[in-house]
Amino acid sequence: MSTQEWHGHAIQKAAALAGCTALVLSLTAATAEARPGHHSRDAARQTLPAKDGWASQGTGTTGGAAADAAHVHTVTTWAEFRAALAAGGDGPRIIKVKGTIDAVSEGCDAFAAPGYDFDAYLEKYSPENWGLDTDLADEPDDSPEGLRRTSAARQDQSIKANVPADTTIIGVGRNAGFKGASLQIKGVDNVIVRNLTFESPVDCFPQWDPTDGDKGNWNSEYDSAVVHGSTHVWLDHNTFTDGEHPDSAAPTHFGMLYQQHDGQLDIVKGADYVTASWNVFSEHDKTILIGNSDSESTAVGDRGHLKVTFHHNLFENLVERAPRVRFGQVDVYNNHFVAADDYAYSFGVGKESALVAEHNAFTLPAGVSAAKVLKKWSEAPVTAAHNQVNGRTVDLIAVHNAQIPGETLRPGAGWTPTLRTKVLPAKAVPAVVDHGAGAGRLR
Repeated sequence: MSTQEWHGHAIQKAAALAGCTALVLSLTAATAEARPGHHSRDAARQTLPAKDGWASQGTGTTGGAAADAAHVHTVTTWAEFRAALAAGGDGPRIIKVKGTIDAVSEGCDAFAAPGYDFDAYLEKYSPENWGLDTDLADEPDDSPEGLRRTSAARQDQSIKANVPADTTIIGVGRNAGFKGASLQIKGVDNVIVRNLTFESPVDCFPQWDPTDGDKGNWNSEYDSAVVHGSTHVWLDHNTFTDGEHPDSAAPTHFGMLYQQHDGQLDIVKGADYVTASWNVFSEHDKTILIGNSDSESTAVGDRGHLKVTFHHNLFENLVERAPRVRFGQVDVYNNHFVAADDYAYSFGVGKESALVAEHNAFTLPAGVSAAKVLKKWSEAPVTAAHNQVNGRTVDLIAVHNAQIPGETLRPGAGWTPTLRTKVLPAKAVPAVVDHGAGAGRLR
């Protein structure tokens, strides 16, 4: 064989070997990608790893990882997003969100019913004219309250988006998200939401309730995300914030804050197997609610459910509910809580809850006691161990009971979490979480 022939044969052999190698790698990647718990290089097809919180229980959470090419959508408008949610029948889907999508791009006036006038509303229902003894439920449709109800219904229909089963919604790049939208993950299984910034919906038409408290109150609707009776939901690397509409900028009417925000995340109505990891929850009042009522009719559907894990989240400048818990077995570990001066509490211990809060770090301002971290709403046991406050290990239950004896908490939630990824010591949490949590930091 000549030298030239030998080189040609070697080149052909190398090419054949490269082709075989590429084929093997392709098949291996495809097989691995379909395997639950595998983290594909394509973030849109990544699935929740094994043992990563309650959402990994049983069948695990894969979202739309198995979607074919026809069911992968890239959207840039609210209309495109809602259309992508509705397209494709019952099969898995991936929706990639590019840029910031505004669900209320035309402003609140676009939802107002003909004849609705906020000044007329304030005039009729002021405490001086209406009093504080009667609510507005019986007001007719043509009254200021009736027109408010009609306007509110229009906004409700416009800004809510129902997420189907087997869906992944993921932001593209560092600046993807929603303004004024409310994701409804309702009565479905297997949903993933990642790498998105949610600016809290602004309720354009809050309701005045004269009978709420001693002075009356403004009540609003719309959470950024609601997990309602759904199972296997993974919320990861998102940012939840009030953004351009903080409560501090809201006016007062009738001597009360004109509240236009509800929660950032609600997990309610028998929802189960939820993991929230590496998110930022910031600049909000009533942040996260798990179980929405103490009523016995609600309890029937909630008992034995509401199993939720929070890990490696940053809770920053919040007032309360991070989270407030009823009924559920909730595991909260390796999170960083940074409080401001208006801090009320982080963990709300509610009816029949079984909260485990371990290996978390709290950064509290001067004058704010660690006793405020826990808030007792109902008689229920709680586990709180290996937590640090301002760099020092603190027994949160002991300090709470010592300083707030009227709300004595009972230690020992009665269960031990097993579905955890690597657990960091509390002292390492602030640096790791502050660096890695939130939208735009998905790797």
